[in-house]
Amino acid sequence: MNVQGNYQEIRKKITAICERTGRNTEDVKVIAVTKYVSIERAKEAIDVGVQHLGENRDEGLNSKYQEIGEKAIWHFIGSLQTRKVKTIIDKVEYIHSLDRLSLAQEINKRASRPIKCFLQVNVSGEESKHGCSPDEVEGLVTEMEPLSNIEIVGLMTMAPFTDNKEHIRTCFKQLKVLQQKVQALQLSKAPCQELSMGMSNDYEIAIEEGATFIRIGTSLVGNENGGV
Repeated sequence: MNVQGNYQEIRKKITAICERTGRNTEDVKVIAVTKYVSIERAKEAIDVGVQHLGENRDEGLNSKYQEIGEKAIWHFIGSLQTRKVKTIIDKVEYIHSLDRLSLAQEINKRASRPIKCFLQVNVSGEESKHGCSPDEVEGLVTEMEPLSNIEIVGLMTMAPFTDNKEHIRTCFKQLKVLQQKVQALQLSKAPCQELSMGMSNDYEIAIEEGATFIRIGTSLVGNENGGV
């Protein structure tokens, strides 16, 4: 596994897509998803220039944070149980899986500072995926506005795992439309300037459709069968 080579290849693809679509390469940030790799592999990603690390579980985040600490910008990207908020809240800068008011209220209560949150939207409607429905987005954002420690910086989604690229693209386009609707609300706590979408199999399409954060695991740091 050559993390440096993988990262260089991903950056080359980001640059090419941004040049083709008129975007700034600096607007697309890579999150190394380190759920399935060791602390050493996560450190390797930091050493080659990756700034953002993403974890799906509180145990994995806490174990890696003990070793890496503030050398990385930490993202919690997995489904978050309300009772687990207190175990990660002082370590993360971003939470990508905010999908209900009760979770926002718990984050708001436990946080000592504003937390940058992505509202997770189940655009595809798949039962296996978490997230609020597209119809709920504007209402939820409005309900969360009074919470002083919640900042809705953007929306997040996971596209279906399929070879149908047009289906994937449609999901990402729909998230972009929802982002524009939230921005139109002009809420002070919901600037919604970011889009967290795209993983190893579909990040190129996601960038074409406006992704500002892409979450890359296997194509960047590989998979060491669940080691933390």
